[in-house]
Amino acid sequence: MAASVLFDAPGPKTVARHRVYTVAAYVGLLAVLAFIAWKLNESGQFAYALWEPVLTPNIIEVILVDGLLNTLKMAFSAIVLAVIFGLAFGIGKMSEHAWVRWPCWAVVEFFRAVPVLLLMVFIFYQFGGVTNGDPGAYWSVVAALTLYNGAVLAEVFRAGVNAVPAGQAEAAYALGMRKSQVMLIIMLPQAVKIMLPSIISQCVVALKDTSLGYAIAAVGLSTVSRLVYIEYGNQLQVVFVVAMLYISVNMVLTWIATLVQKRFVGEKSPIALESTDEPV
Repeated sequence: MAASVLFDAPGPKTVARHRVYTVAAYVGLLAVLAFIAWKLNESGQFAYALWEPVLTPNIIEVILVDGLLNTLKMAFSAIVLAVIFGLAFGIGKMSEHAWVRWPCWAVVEFFRAVPVLLLMVFIFYQFGGVTNGDPGAYWSVVAALTLYNGAVLAEVFRAGVNAVPAGQAEAAYALGMRKSQVMLIIMLPQAVKIMLPSIISQCVVALKDTSLGYAIAAVGLSTVSRLVYIEYGNQLQVVFVVAMLYISVNMVLTWIATLVQKRFVGEKSPIALESTDEPV
């Protein structure tokens, strides 16, 4: 018989009380959803005329091709560049040379602190041009997301390397390896297993932050959806469809993160004590 060592198992009264709390929470949630649906119906938001545009093949094509595809392109470009940026500056922060370590520290801390939207607008108006649909808008979004997420990933890489047991590096140095060899051959491969879930979680953040590109007219889901609901006057319906697309893509990324964690990292099983008949 297994028993958890983390907390005492609840008794029958506690189990019954928890069931009551669960039922009450579900009833409250359903009541809130019913109230929202009633208010939406009362204001005519379920009218077919408002939903018809988002069911039209031409509009669906615009949302999926011009919106979702460009959003995924921006996110993918930013993630690849952010990983390179984070790896370079994360290793730089661990350098023994102060002239490398301190500039890397300053860059990482600065871009972690600057709001992404502010950074995006600054880059666009300084380097990207001001024409709607210009490639400069695309690369301004990518650059801003690269700098911010790269700064976050730099800390992730640094923490991952520091989480590797010190004995691994000591053994490598005892074999005569140089510091660069220890980092690239010994430390990073082991640290990647620790960092993978965090890296993929940051990918979700980068994907969601592409929606800020509407501020500089970068063609993406947020910009395309705005053009659609301005023309048809169905903001709630278009936003709902776009939200479902974001949620679906993020669920796929979350599934990938879980799969990667199970495959390369491994999940910890709860510690259990098994009874034995052998005398202690």
